[in-house]
Parts: sequence; structure tokens; C-alpha cells
Amino acid sequence: MDGNRRFAKNLELTPEAGHLFGRDKIEEVLDWCFELGIKVLTVYAFSTENFNRNEDEVKILMNLCKQELDRAVKDSRIHKNKVRVRIIGHLESLPKETRKSAKDIMDTTAKYGNYFFNIALAYGGREEIINAIQQIAGDVKKDKLNIRDISQKTVSSYLYTNGLPDPDLILRTSGEERISNFLLWQLAYSELYFSDVFWPAFQKRDFLKAIRTYQKRKRRFGK
Repeated sequence: MDGNRRFAKNLELTPEAGHLFGRDKIEEVLDWCFELGIKVLTVYAFSTENFNRNEDEVKILMNLCKQELDRAVKDSRIHKNKVRVRIIGHLESLPKETRKSAKDIMDTTAKYGNYFFNIALAYGGREEIINAIQQIAGDVKKDKLNIRDISQKTVSSYLYTNGLPDPDLILRTSGEERISNFLLWQLAYSELYFSDVFWPAFQKRDFLKAIRTYQKRKRRFGK
């Protein structure tokens, strides 16, 4: 979901205003997914690298994340559609209050299974893989896992996304054409789509264009 700050700058608004517009866009996209029957949506809300931004902006973003997680707990759409919400990332890096809100929404929706909405917070693809390697090494050391039994399926089971299918489509807004440390293991056979529209300005027609492009591509899943 790239382009919040550039969107705001073009309108001579503050970066915070851009993030607020971006927040509202998430709710719209979630509704589009319900309408189209898209069962799994993962959004990249805050990367590990984002902690290097201006301290005030990081604080604003963390507060915004907490507010939205608290709102989601009471969102009737989440409960009506039985959406399981998962926060993926190095949650220990989050402020205590944000971490608590993340736990609350995950606990509240843990038994739902019609839709899956994953929010990547304090997330980095390389860090996720390193964390998986460390856990695997620990289990080998404890004789819980045999080195010869380690497979792709084994590694996937140690990732934050354990139990979820790999993404069919990775969509990035704002015109940037790079992955930026997002779902590096999981996107091995994903289709990639880059839109030149800033995230807050992303419209349903842009979303449908991405879906149509995906549908026209021949899916071979590495075979």
C-alpha cells in the first residue's frame, strides 16, 4: 500500500493526512474483496524498515494502527463475514499498547474461517525467514526435528503465515516496481502487478484492472 506520503504532498497536506486517507482505503478494498469472494487478503501496513522514519511519524503510525485494530474488534463486517484477522510480523517490536490491540483482535476472531485478513506489522520478509531458520535450528538441536525431514512444507510451517495459502497476486501501488521485503518466501510463484496510482487514490476500477490482468495470465505454478 505505497504512496500515502506522496499523495499528501501533492495535495499540500501533512504525511499524517496521507496515512489517514490510506487507512480509509483499506476498508474500501476489504469491501471489494467481500464482493468478489476473495478469501485471503494480506496488507503491508508497517515494515521493519519503517521504524527508521522520523520518530514523530512512527508514533503517529503506531497510534493509528492501534486505533484501527481497536475499531476492527467492533466492526460488524468482521463478525458478519466471519473474518479471521492475523497480525504477522515481529510483534515484540511494537509498542505495548499496539501489541495488546493486535492480540485482542486475533483472539476475538480466532475461530472465524470464512475470510482471512492479514495485517503485516513490524514485518520484514528476510527477518521472517531468519526467524524460521532459528526456530528450525532450535528444534533440530532439541531432537524435535530431523535435518533430513526439512522440506519446503516444513519451512512454510515456521513462517508467520503458517496455515495460509501462498498469494496468487501481489499488487503494489504508487508506480514503484519492487517487492521491498514483502512475503519473500511466499511469492515464489505469485503474479506481480504494479499500479502507478498512489494508494489513497486507488479506485475500484484500478483493483478490477489488476484482477483482470491476473485472470488473463497463464498460471503454471513453477511447472
